[in-house]
Amino acid sequence: MKRRGAIGAVLASLLWGGTAFAAPGQDRFFATSDGVRLHYIEAGRGHTIVLVPGWTMPAWIWDAQIADLSRSYRVIAFDPRSQGESQAAASGHDQDRRGADIAELIAHLGPEPVLLVGWSLGVLDSLAYIHRYGDSRVAGLVLVDNSVGEDPPPSGGGAPRGGKRLSRAASMRAFVRGMFARPHPEAYLDRLTQAALRTPERAAHQLLAYPVPRSYWKEAVYSTAKPVFYIVRPGFAGQAANLAAHHPSAETVVVSDLGHAMFVDDPARFDAMLLDFIRRRVWR
Repeated sequence: MKRRGAIGAVLASLLWGGTAFAAPGQDRFFATSDGVRLHYIEAGRGHTIVLVPGWTMPAWIWDAQIADLSRSYRVIAFDPRSQGESQAAASGHDQDRRGADIAELIAHLGPEPVLLVGWSLGVLDSLAYIHRYGDSRVAGLVLVDNSVGEDPPPSGGGAPRGGKRLSRAASMRAFVRGMFARPHPEAYLDRLTQAALRTPERAAHQLLAYPVPRSYWKEAVYSTAKPVFYIVRPGFAGQAANLAAHHPSAETVVVSDLGHAMFVDDPARFDAMLLDFIRRRVWR
């Protein structure tokens, strides 16, 4: 176990010009039922919020949310298998095992229901958990900027799928920079790129090809009666409109001026939306 507060404060000062956050918390680990050692960051006390990052991204991409939300809640930022500080696994890079990892994390954290917040690929991992295990252990779902299987289907975009012209490092560097609509320090972008490259190449490709139809994700999101908050950019506005119209427990927001990693582009605004949803719909 390692304390992150002092280190987080120094990194925040270096990478964000001394104007942003310090990320408190402790590094913790647990072993899955198939023997993989997974990492998460824990901070704060109270009701539990579990943050699940996107494709190849590390838990610390949620540092602003860890610092902000942990003032009122217990915050868990998760490193899925083969990402961040978690073990690079030989297998399990599919929706069933990733959903099982979330189930085992939630069981490890204790008996109380959690608010599950998934971003990008974390949306699919969170819905895979709901699809297989139901919603009895969640107090609500927050799904950030990915398809939920509604109409219309997404068109293009997403994570890089390789190619002949760019090296893997160059492709990942371009992907990381493409996640943002606002400028961020080069040191931060480089650190995030290096973290993403820790995911083995084979695992990274498997994570882009979950072998299920789009209906799988739609079945999952409509299977829960718990509060759902769907926060997306305009590319998913049609899905947001349909979800709001047909899911009795869902509310949606379309954000037009931020990047895919909107919670990094404008953490104060994102956290305010999240806290408003929590206080109105989850833990009143």
